[in-house]
Amino acid sequence: MATIGIDIAKAKEHLVAGELVAIPTETVYGLAANALNEEAVAKIFKAKNRPSFDPLIVHTNSIEKVEKVVEEIPAKAKKLVETFWPGPLTILLKKKAVVPDLVTSGLDSVAVRIPSHPLTLELLAQLEFPLAAPSANPFGYVSPTEAQHVEAQLGDQVSYILDGGTCRVGVESTIVSFLNEEPRVLRLGGLAVEKIEAVIGPVEVNQHSSSRPAAPGMLKSHYAPGKSIELINDFDWSKQSDFSEIGTIVFNKTLENIPLQNQLILSKSGDLDEAARNLFSALRFLDQNPNIKTILTEFVPNEGLGRAINDRLKRATAHKK
Repeated sequence: MATIGIDIAKAKEHLVAGELVAIPTETVYGLAANALNEEAVAKIFKAKNRPSFDPLIVHTNSIEKVEKVVEEIPAKAKKLVETFWPGPLTILLKKKAVVPDLVTSGLDSVAVRIPSHPLTLELLAQLEFPLAAPSANPFGYVSPTEAQHVEAQLGDQVSYILDGGTCRVGVESTIVSFLNEEPRVLRLGGLAVEKIEAVIGPVEVNQHSSSRPAAPGMLKSHYAPGKSIELINDFDWSKQSDFSEIGTIVFNKTLENIPLQNQLILSKSGDLDEAARNLFSALRFLDQNPNIKTILTEFVPNEGLGRAINDRLKRATAHKK
């Protein structure tokens, strides 16, 4: 299994050698490789069993380094990155030829961001290349928010796991495309749309997933646990005789009939940021409970990070066993 530690020099050594390293970010843990080394990037797709048509996000630690992999950064994009980087924002721009087609799934655009985590920023500062880094989990499964999650899922495929503690945001970055005249949110995430609009004005929000995504994390079925997961309002209670086999993920209030130990509350105080932090760990906890056969969940208020939570729940419940 992979070694877990905080040795940045060791992480760098593995990455320079073309190996995979799991890195912490404020959103989720990423499975990283040299973004300019096609053989190293291929290992990401193999380890995750990720389809090659799903592009990766490129991470670095400065706008100057971002400019080395993109054609240009439009004015509105500059306003956003100056406000929110380092942070849970990814922007999609026209790429330079230096970025391998494997990273972008053959598209002429690349998703880039500067993550907000001190260990990873220090690592990126010491590297002469950016890192391609999707979430460090098997493709389509629940994203990891702790180093131990990575070790449990991909430990035999990763050379080193840089342990940065629990991710403080807990859902993936928001992706904004600047490929057309007007910016468009392609993936809801850890940066609320309201905050983006406060800086650059109204933006369109992508309402549809794609089987040929223009950016990472846009597939209809994604972020799903291994067990059946359904929305509470869609569940046929008349066919359920044993309520001890049901686990629930609810926003801030428990349900009747379900044992309390099977119910996970995302935020007792109704805090959407806290709910986002707890979402993936709640899915993982119930998925690993051998007594639970079905997971039920509900949407949260569709505002702020609640929009990202609901987006993940829609795609998790699109995956049915």
